[in-house]
Amino acid sequence: MKYLVIGAGGTGGSIGAYMTEAGKDVTLIARGAHLKKMQEEGLKMETTKKGNYTVNPIQATDMEHYDEQPDVIFVCVKGYSLEETIPFIKRVAKGSTIVIPILNIYGTGGRMQEKLPELLVTDGCIYIAAEIKEPGTIWQNGDIFRIVYGVRKKEELRPELFEVAKDLKESGIDGVLSENIQRDALQKFAYVSPMAACGLYYHVSAGEVQKTGEPRDTFVKLMREIDALAVAMDIPFIVDIVTTNLQILDSLNPTASTSMQRDIYAGKSSEIDGLIYEVVRMGKKYGVPTPTYEMVEKKAKEDGLQ
Repeated sequence: MKYLVIGAGGTGGSIGAYMTEAGKDVTLIARGAHLKKMQEEGLKMETTKKGNYTVNPIQATDMEHYDEQPDVIFVCVKGYSLEETIPFIKRVAKGSTIVIPILNIYGTGGRMQEKLPELLVTDGCIYIAAEIKEPGTIWQNGDIFRIVYGVRKKEELRPELFEVAKDLKESGIDGVLSENIQRDALQKFAYVSPMAACGLYYHVSAGEVQKTGEPRDTFVKLMREIDALAVAMDIPFIVDIVTTNLQILDSLNPTASTSMQRDIYAGKSSEIDGLIYEVVRMGKKYGVPTPTYEMVEKKAKEDGLQ
């Protein structure tokens, strides 16, 4: 199948590198110096699992110059850039194209489906610690690399979705076709949202949360509030979310941080509304107390973060 990956940051760039290395037909959509470097020198990968290497050549272009019709589109942009992908997807997709959004924001697939009614848009999430180190270079600072995706309605299930899982696994990525993607996506959100909130509140990276102390205790409290939301939404987790997510946290490089933190510290737009403020809104909607999230929200807004 022909794959298109919109966004070539830590998530999309890693997908593109692994799948290209495995001989899959994949094109990355990028821009600026990062795109130029990939086109000229390939994509450099610095990883804890596979060492340092370069994938060259790698197919990379911008939205304007992409003129193929992919079978599968992975959407790997930040939540605040999602809107600009819609016209592009409408232009390049064929009727059978499957769109798999892999964003940090819960519920993205359903919102995209409303804007792309003629296509199948799944839900999806990713477990990875990776970021652009410099143009043309991705730093993957953890061994975990798992993509979970699936349809919200069983009648939407297609054979191609099983083929995607096969292609991902052949590329060294743990591809999981979920039987309950709404629960599984919320489970991922129950890691990335508390980690972003905790990291921002204490201005720390993973290493400080890996230690016994107040940041780790707050991380647990934030996860408990998402756990209560899952029960109220009638999609309770089937694992102990605290134990599961602490294992993920403790496997990371101590220097790892969330993309939301990095964007905020760099003075860029961030996903703070969808990752933190939205949880407070969800709590009010479902009647679930979220005092720890409200504490983080209060400080963030006092700091002028919107």
